[in-house]
Amino acid sequence: MRRSTAPSRTPLLPRTLGLALLLAVSLWCGVALGASGIGATEVGRFLWAGLTGGTVHARDAAAYTIVWEIRLPRVVLGAIVGAGLASVGVAVQAMVRNALADPFVLGISSGAAVGANAVILLGAFAGLGVWALSLSAFASALAAMVLVYAVARSPQGLTPLRLILTGTALAYGFEAVTTVMVFGAARGEAARSAMMWLLGSLGGASWAQVPLAAVTVAAGWTWLRRRAESLNALAMGDETSAALGVRPGRLRRELFLVTAAVTGTVVAVSGAIGFVGLMVPHVVRMLVGADHRRVLAVAPLAGAVLLVWADILSRLLLAPAELPVGVITAVVGVPAFLLLMRRGGYSFGGR
Repeated sequence: MRRSTAPSRTPLLPRTLGLALLLAVSLWCGVALGASGIGATEVGRFLWAGLTGGTVHARDAAAYTIVWEIRLPRVVLGAIVGAGLASVGVAVQAMVRNALADPFVLGISSGAAVGANAVILLGAFAGLGVWALSLSAFASALAAMVLVYAVARSPQGLTPLRLILTGTALAYGFEAVTTVMVFGAARGEAARSAMMWLLGSLGGASWAQVPLAAVTVAAGWTWLRRRAESLNALAMGDETSAALGVRPGRLRRELFLVTAAVTGTVVAVSGAIGFVGLMVPHVVRMLVGADHRRVLAVAPLAGAVLLVWADILSRLLLAPAELPVGVITAVVGVPAFLLLMRRGGYSFGGR
């Protein structure tokens, strides 16, 4: 199937600025929309007071808390998580040369789920207080990363096939451990909380979680952008990339560490939100072409917009109850992905 070169000739700046504007509007909507019925004027006044250190009337204290301490960190964290998942989705698909790969194919999110559910269901690490869930999920994600790397590594290096097979196999093992914990839970509410986390939720977002997630995602994206040319070479195969001066084995190890760190961090604060890292890279390639320099410039913005709106819908559809964000991304992602597959002019991965 021949690939159209039109997206590669499309000016990148207008689309990047358009997505940035859309993200700004989405962030505003994420803060303004909610079940509490706070008006847009009040939202703007509360945000201005929070940003400038101003004061609000005592009668508005509850509404101010909802806007500044609940909605705003949730929306900001959602944008960070969406940007991180989209960025590492691009990286993973280049790393394993598989257009159906996403950040969770390495088994890291399933490993994080073991640690998170140990806290939710068993009360592990209770001494860590509010940090128990995030730290436990991140630590178990890193442990899963080390295990996947140790098992997948061979005398030939870290090959794509071994990496996919090892990550998939260990993911099933981690999920089995998580299932046993859920079914063995003594409290039904704890099991419900565990399922919410497994499907992804931003309900527990706070300002304390934002800095680490933002720094990790920004550092990972910056590194990926600097290696965009190498990713272009790696996507063409190990022999071709070696001929172009890229060491595929070393680059793949570096990519594995970067994607594992970013994935572990965002999963620790948001749970296992699927489909963002799988779908966004394909949509972005349709818009700007397969060049990783262009894809990585746009993918974080697209991922952020998608997840912010998925979170808005998760809060509004059954208000005051809340749906897991992963349910919304799957409902949107499945038909969108099927439509992509049926497009006659599109070849996954740009090839």
